[in-house]
Amino acid sequence: MRRNTGYECDGAYDNMKRLQDKVAIVTGAGTQSKNLVGTGKAMAQLFAREGAMVVVADVGGEKAETTVAAIQAEEGTALAAVVDVAVESNCEAMVQAAVETYGGVDVLVNNAGIRAHGMVTDFDEEIWNRSLDVNLKGAVMASKYAIPEMEKRGGGSVIHISSVDGLRSGMSKNIPYAAAKGGLVAITRSMAVQHGRQQVRVNCIAPGLLHAPIVEHLSEEERDLRRRVAPLGTEGTAWDVAQAALFLASDEARWVSGVVLPVDGGLLAAAPMSMLRYLDE
Repeated sequence: MRRNTGYECDGAYDNMKRLQDKVAIVTGAGTQSKNLVGTGKAMAQLFAREGAMVVVADVGGEKAETTVAAIQAEEGTALAAVVDVAVESNCEAMVQAAVETYGGVDVLVNNAGIRAHGMVTDFDEEIWNRSLDVNLKGAVMASKYAIPEMEKRGGGSVIHISSVDGLRSGMSKNIPYAAAKGGLVAITRSMAVQHGRQQVRVNCIAPGLLHAPIVEHLSEEERDLRRRVAPLGTEGTAWDVAQAALFLASDEARWVSGVVLPVDGGLLAAAPMSMLRYLDE
């Protein structure tokens, strides 16, 4: 197995897939929609195409199996795991399944997430707790069990999937969601420092206003507005996030850690007034 001891663009790996022989866990990777691909499925499928053995983790067993079937149809290697990331024993069992089936863990993508709406004046303790449990605590608990396994293999890559709503106030009034996604940004930097000597890289992707299953309910008018407020003026998909995650998971990113990477069509680069002229397109 090729370890992360150095990477040179000398052509030595030209014929190798970018995640060859790596074991990757992707949470929230079940197929949720008949019409759209979610970020979890896109990442799991792309990782498998690039040679990874993938644990497809999802709270819905049928959803996970659907993603596994899509991977296997392309002659990839994948295992379905029914996991509620808000339950610590589920996170431990998920990592153990990767170790027992494929021999270890090299990559963990903490993608599982749920929407949670409301302002602070609408505070609902049940919604607040569930949002933090799934969107933030789940990432911590999965990392708790995955990182020691990565260390045994000489290092690895943890990728948190946050949101632009964790960095700026968004279109929705979603304090419980924003708090949890902002928490992922904060722990990314601390984890990168605290686990760096274990050769575990920790990075974060902040997707922008994608057209994905989590916003499948939006009207065409809302969807068009989301497209126009970003500088590129084009619509993002789950595959855009998956490509960024592939880079961060691969040895190409061997010296990248503690980074929060927006994948947002330039949204965070723009002030509201700078985009005003484009809203009447």
